[in-house]
Order: sequence, then C-alpha cells, then structure tokens
Amino acid sequence: MSYSNTTQLLSNNQPTPEHQLSQKLYAEVVVNIPLDRIFHYSVPSHLRDRLSPGMRVRAPFGNKIITGFCVGFTDTPFSDKIKDIISIVDKAPLAGNVMLKITRWIASYYHCGWGEAINAVIPPVARTRTKEKGALFVVHTHKISELNAEMLSQIKIRAPKQARALEILKEHAGEISAKELMHISGCMMQGLRQLEKKGFVTFKTKSLDELDIPCDSNLLQKHLMFTDEQQSAFDTITKKLLQTRPGVVLLQGVTGSGKTEIYLQTITKVVEQGRSVIFLVPEISLTSQTIRRIKARFDRVAILHSHLLGTFHYSQWNDIREGNVDIVIGARSAIFAPLKNVGLIIIDEEHENTFKQENSPRYNARDVSIVRATHENALVILGTATPSLESYYHAYLGDYEKVGLSKRIGGRQLPPVEIVDMAEEARKRRGYHIISQKLEYYTKQSLARGEQVILFLNRRGFAPYIHCKRCGFVLKCKRCDIPMTFHRKLNTTLCHYCRAEEHPPESCPDCLASNINYRGFGTEKIEDEIMARFPDYKIVRMDSDSMRVRDAHEKALTAFERGEFQILLGTQMIAKGLDFPNVTLVGVISADTILNLPDFRASERTFQLISQVAGRTGRGSKGGRVVVQSFNPRHYSITYAASHDYEGFAKKELEYRKQLNYPPYGKLARIVFRSAQEDKAKEKAFLVAEKLKDMVKSNGKQLDILGPSPAPLTKINDQFRWHLLLKSIEEKSIHDALHSINDVLRPSKGVQTMVDVDPYMML
Repeated sequence: MSYSNTTQLLSNNQPTPEHQLSQKLYAEVVVNIPLDRIFHYSVPSHLRDRLSPGMRVRAPFGNKIITGFCVGFTDTPFSDKIKDIISIVDKAPLAGNVMLKITRWIASYYHCGWGEAINAVIPPVARTRTKEKGALFVVHTHKISELNAEMLSQIKIRAPKQARALEILKEHAGEISAKELMHISGCMMQGLRQLEKKGFVTFKTKSLDELDIPCDSNLLQKHLMFTDEQQSAFDTITKKLLQTRPGVVLLQGVTGSGKTEIYLQTITKVVEQGRSVIFLVPEISLTSQTIRRIKARFDRVAILHSHLLGTFHYSQWNDIREGNVDIVIGARSAIFAPLKNVGLIIIDEEHENTFKQENSPRYNARDVSIVRATHENALVILGTATPSLESYYHAYLGDYEKVGLSKRIGGRQLPPVEIVDMAEEARKRRGYHIISQKLEYYTKQSLARGEQVILFLNRRGFAPYIHCKRCGFVLKCKRCDIPMTFHRKLNTTLCHYCRAEEHPPESCPDCLASNINYRGFGTEKIEDEIMARFPDYKIVRMDSDSMRVRDAHEKALTAFERGEFQILLGTQMIAKGLDFPNVTLVGVISADTILNLPDFRASERTFQLISQVAGRTGRGSKGGRVVVQSFNPRHYSITYAASHDYEGFAKKELEYRKQLNYPPYGKLARIVFRSAQEDKAKEKAFLVAEKLKDMVKSNGKQLDILGPSPAPLTKINDQFRWHLLLKSIEEKSIHDALHSINDVLRPSKGVQTMVDVDPYMML
C-alpha cells in the first residue's frame, strides 16, 4: 500500500469517533464479533459525565449481557427501541482517538468487525488489568535428569499432559514460567502441582525487575561515526523529518551496511524533538538483541509482544500509556502501542511475511504503520536489504523516498555464493546425500580454523513424511489433509497444523509390510547428520521445536556469540538480523523448500531468504562464504541471489507479475470457506462466486474471479476448505465487491467464511 493510497482511503472512510455530542444521549458501541456494525444504546444520566470513546461498557445484547467498546455518540439512533447501557468498565479510555481511527480503517480495509479490530489493539492483560507483583516459574529438580524414555512412556499412559511437561522441562535446562509451560504442554496448574508432589519440580516467584531485559552497561554508549553513504542517507531522512507530512522512506541497504546505526541516530533526532518512536522487528527472537542495542543508547525504552509474561506485559503497556516511555520495540502488534505524539515508525526487515497477521483482523503491520503515521504526521522508515516488491514498486513510482546503502561497513565485500546442483551431486556419488561434498569440505575448513558455521533449512522435525515402499501409503493426519512429520527425539509423529500427535507405526497400516520408510529431512535429521560428521564440535539447533521457551532464543544466540557452540542450525528465525563476526560459512541445505509451493510469491521469498541468510557471514575481518544446495540451481531467484543482484531479480519478477496483474500491479483478496462437510463449503463457495459474477456483470467492474476450487491444503483440523481469489488492477473494485456481498459472507449454518485482503498465505 502506498502513502498516497492510504491518505485517499482514510478520507473515504466513515465518520470517525471525534464526532461527539456534548449531551451524550446515545452511545455508539461495537462488539468483538465478525460483523462490521455499530449498535446504539441510551446512556443513563448518571453515566454521561464518565463515559468517553475508547471505554468499555456492559450492555444487553439479545438475551445476554456483553462487553463492548464505546466508539462515539449520536443524536439519531437506528431504532426507537434503544436499551440502556448497564455500566462502564474502565476508569479511562483503553483506546485513544487516533487508535479508534486506525481500527476503523482496519475494519473497513480488511473487512472485519470494528470490535474485532479494537480487540486486537488492546492486549488481554490491559483488559484484565493484571497487576501482580511477580510471575510464577517452574524449576526442575535433579529427578528429571534421571528420567529415561521408558519411564516417560509409562507416565504418558497415565498422565499424557504431565509427561509432555516433563519432556519440555527435560529438553530445556533452567526454569520456565508456569503460564508458558501450561500453554506449551496443555498441563494445567493442578498437574504441575502433582509433579511438585512427586519431586520433579519446584516453584519460585520472580519480580518484574528480574523479567526485564537489562542493558550490558549502565553508561549509555555514544553513536558511531557514519560512512559517507550512511551520512547521505541520514541527511535525506533528517530533511524528511522536518516536513509536515514526512511520508515513507525505503532504506535499502545490503546486509552489514549499517542500517541499524541510521535507525539509532534518527531516533535521537526524534526524541530530541520531544516525540516518540515505534521500532518493529519481524521475529520475537530478534527483540532481545534489538532491545540491548537500543537500551545501550537510550533510556525510557519498553517492549511489547505477545510472548511477554502477563505481569511484565501489563507493566510495559501501562508505562507506555502513562507517558513514561519514548521508544517501543516489538513484533507486529507493537504498532498499536498507546504512545502519544509518535514521530517515527521503523520497520526493520519490512519484506518479512511475519508482519502479516494470519487471523482476524488480518492486518499487515507495514500498512497499518503508514496509516498511523498519516494520523500522527510521523515518518515511516522501511528498512531491508531485499525490499518487498510492493515497497520497491512504490519507491519506483515516487510514493516512497528511496535511499540506498550499497557497501558494507569497513569496505568488506559481500560473501561469494557457490551453488551446488544436488541432482548432479547424486549422479556423481551414486545416491542422494543431505550434505554435499563442497559444503562438508568448507565446513571442515572453517571449524579447523576456529571459526563458526551457520546451516539453514526451512523445515523442522526429523522426516516430513512416513512412506510405505510396498503400497505407497503415506501417514497423514486424521484431521488434516497433510502428512505427519516424524520427530525422533520425542519418538512421535506430529501434524504441524492442528498439533495432532500419534505414535509412529512399526508396519504399514494398509498392507502390514514392515518396510516403513522415513522420507525427506528436517532440522532434527540435519542435526544428527552434522553431529555424526563433526563429533568434536558443538551444535545448537534453533527452530520452533527447540525454542519453545520464552528466553530460549536469547540464551542460544548468546551462547553461540560467546563461542560455546561452533555450528548454528536453524529455520528462518536465524536468517535475519544476526551479526556474528566469527561466522565464515553459511550453508543453505535446500533452497527449494519454498520455491516449489503453489504461491505467486514463492520466487520472491526464495530470493529473500537466500540473500538474508547469506548476509549472516562475511561481517568480520575473516570474510565469509555461502554454499547453496538446490535441485533447481538455474532458477532465477537462486542465481540472482547468488550474485547479490536485487535489481536484476526485481526486474525479472516484476515482468512476470505484470503479465498476470499480480501485486504490485494488481490487488488481491482471498475468500476461504470452511466446513466439517465438504459439500457445504463447496456450495457456499459457488454461491458467493455467482453473487460476485452477477455484480461484475451489472456494474461493469474490472474484477477477475478465480475459482472456486479446493484450497491447496484441502482439510485442516477436520474442516474442509474451498477458496476463491479476487483480482483487480483497481483497489476500489476489490473493496466494492467485498462490501456488495457482506450479507452472503456472514457465517451460515455449518460454514465459516474468512476474508483475507492482500493475502500472504495462499495455501
């Protein structure tokens, strides 16, 4: 979305909550339901002086009492039969005027309820006003280390959730918050207390001070000297800050070019003006590193993301609301921080799909940032080495100001990238090997010199599917149309979508043959392979299986930085934002995992991932090297990434996008229909498609309707899925079409409907 498009959309929106009447006779109230509708209630005289927009109220709703948000007042209610508000929940508004405007835009643009949007903005801890003095942690005793697989299996028969909690505690040394352990394992406090009685765990309480991420030094660090390129970029950004409506700057800098230093010195300028800053990062794993860097330069810094413990989360949110904070750091939801007088919003690695929310409201934090900046007259900096094609195109059109950093700090060169054709490798070695000879050779060299290695594979588990050689059977999830992934350390198969779990079969369930085969590989199998080939070196694995505990990311990265581990193996969480000068080799185990997905962004994501993970090496004086393994080594996304040629890739990819009117040349919206009965999902999909086709015929809209058809992932969690895609070169055509079928899109008996504007997941 461009800055100019955002301004136009805002001007076309419905009236904002600032339209208030002094008498406050009737309140406009929205509820957390998938219905974009405002309800009117009479305000009793004794509540009129206390009620303001942004406060929660309790009111009758049908035959029950609900809690909703007051968003404004009116003197012309929809009906004569108006009920009274029962009570006011809050002493002060939880959502300010700007936030109400932003949520109104979210509801309109992403086609969700205004109440849903407000509910996403206000974290649960703020709604419940969590004010405990500390957080409860679980500490395992020596008795857990004595547990073997057989003992755990026996416990799993009697108490599977307690066994799951023990497995997690056994994997992770140290302590874990009770809330987090209950969430991950499903074992509630009663079960944890049983483990305490059995001598497996003890409990301790931590204060808020202990939960904070400290700075390495009490003395604030000084800014670094700019290179000529950095100074030029900073000067451009400083001029933009002085403008009444600063707009958006796309800061495109190669990995290691010093984008962070520009961020930090721009923050200084903004704070000196008495304004505040929001700093968004794509991964929670990166927040602790970013926090340390910023806290080394600034006071009055807060953190906001969904993995914070409730007590600490509330204290941070409340400090922000009370004006005790200048800088907020966090993942996508931090864009809703209740900061006042925001002057700067930084989105680091702006191309990442993690800025897109995948449940309602399905907002993109990058676009919401631009909307918020419009209201606050703030500057947005989109920083990345590999811009999203949407941002790159808007910079080309002049909607965004583009500044570039083409050189690494200290004159260091980008690392050479070597592509290994794994099909050719298999022919030469007469069989497939996960690690190529070239990658193994370079790994031995780096380790022998006392240097470190990063290995990347965007697939977790041991084996992606279990296969019978005799009859072709593939073990699939009973609730999803997806193969189960084998996790050897847990000796179980897992569905990565619904979390279903079952014991791996010893023989084929169909033909009873004993030759069950574990096909493919994930990070767990790579870990075993590396440990077997390099037994004298220590490896740390980072994926969502091994990094489930809240501070596991930070501990692993800190240990790697200290040199306690020589090899770091992980999924995309290690592909960005890491700066380890002793890393001289990066290996991409398989560049094809994303490339083969049925998604028009597959090539873009492949290019970005390879470029980003390649940027983790060569950042020190020792230089670096990258090895990329692929069965499709001549694909342009891989060859352009190997030559560090973003411009070449963008030009070629944009040619393909233009031919098909895919973003950034066109707009998309995806509608997914889910039902326990496939016929019902299919029927609803065809009904909506016919309504849309009739609308196009009668209105002459420029709109393509693709589908309906079964979704690529046809069944998830016992729900069959059909979908259709709306595509148009005009943004307005998409929104007009969706608004025209609002009634038919409402949930019907047995069918759920999901609308995703600007979708990132096409599966």
